[in-house]
Amino acid sequence: MTDHFYAIINPAAGGGRCGKLAPAAIDRLRQNGVGVEVVRTSQSGEATRLARDAYTRGFRKFLAVGGDGTAFEIINGLFPEALSGGRPVLGFLPLGTGNSFLRDFTTRGVEHTIEALRDGARRPCDVIRLRHSDGEIYFMNLLSLGFPADVGALTNRRFKRWGEFGYILGVLAQLVRLHHSAFAHRLDGGIEWDRRECLFLTFSNSKFTGGKMMIAPRADATDAKIEYVRWSPIGRLRLLWLFPRLFSGTHIEHRLASRAAAERVELDLAGPVNAMIDGEILTLRCRSVEILPAVLDAVV
Repeated sequence: MTDHFYAIINPAAGGGRCGKLAPAAIDRLRQNGVGVEVVRTSQSGEATRLARDAYTRGFRKFLAVGGDGTAFEIINGLFPEALSGGRPVLGFLPLGTGNSFLRDFTTRGVEHTIEALRDGARRPCDVIRLRHSDGEIYFMNLLSLGFPADVGALTNRRFKRWGEFGYILGVLAQLVRLHHSAFAHRLDGGIEWDRRECLFLTFSNSKFTGGKMMIAPRADATDAKIEYVRWSPIGRLRLLWLFPRLFSGTHIEHRLASRAAAERVELDLAGPVNAMIDGEILTLRCRSVEILPAVLDAVV
């Protein structure tokens, strides 16, 4: 088993910013005594295959060099094998667009990671498993259904090149076509299914999404719980008025919002829907989400 970090660089992250800045960041790690083996991705999904192969070859320490999407792919290369093959370590060199998960712990970005790697600082963190009609997906940040996922799908099609500002443009554009949907679900084996229409549902492991949007302010990636947030239907003007509260986290104090902490949530969907998972937009028929406590050490 190698003691080096296996660093997977996504050169396209951050609109190409990562490819330009990654070499200097890796050099600084080596200057601080951190052993690193480096590979670069050239297409979507490649980080998953690289992480899986490296784990099979004995690597247990990984470094996501990019954004949330890079970390998401690595997580899905490590699990489910890591549930029985030894707990992996994951560090983040945040050179992408969102980098939402690390924001729970610091806003100092690369500097924080270099110090944490140098000092060997790490913390056991939870991972969430999503079961859907075609398989399983693992994630560290959040799953959103409804408005945020529809915004994400629209942003990817039309505004992705604008980064965080592109997401705001997506919000404004989605407001024009605003609709509400029902995503039947129940928490922790409850008897009653919630079949009410809503603006969105989120199932979070960490506080932030889209970079600085604090959609689940009470989430804690170390508490063995999924933070569930639901927003009831709302009109366009009121949503626009309340939108800034998503960045401060005060939206959950509004009477239209509800939240809970759960270990498992079942879903009974009629068919596939847009699902935003750690910034990635997929079309899935979700079945359940469940917390996997302390199955990964995050370098923070």
